[in-house]
Amino acid sequence: MFEIQSKIEGKQFDLYKLEQKLKPIGYAIGGNWDYDHGAFDYKLNDEEGYQFLRVPFKAVDGELDSKGCTVEIGRPFLLSHQYEYGIDEHGDTGNFSATLNQFQAPIDSDADIPTQYIDRGKRLVANLESVLLTTQ
Repeated sequence: MFEIQSKIEGKQFDLYKLEQKLKPIGYAIGGNWDYDHGAFDYKLNDEEGYQFLRVPFKAVDGELDSKGCTVEIGRPFLLSHQYEYGIDEHGDTGNFSATLNQFQAPIDSDADIPTQYIDRGKRLVANLESVLLTTQ
């Protein structure tokens, strides 16, 4: 994990409006959310495991699945997961592989993050700041 300091950390947004701003620029709500917290993910790479930028948030007014929920943004960070290949040689292709990998535990859930993804993550966070802080 590699944290990236940001001007959006601690800022509050209506979750629906936040999602409307982030989806068009490549973010999706990550699958690991609960009623009071979640994250937006931006996939950087998925060839040998995956690397992504995660922007965590927590509910400060309401629950995530309720209308009008306000969330507070946490510190963005980069994650790198490496999966064990060769477990199912026939299923290691395309979308089918992705459906299996989502249930497979990573062999390294905190793998090293290559410099190219750290640089790209910093650029993405700068863009995120621009999108969220100029149109708030």
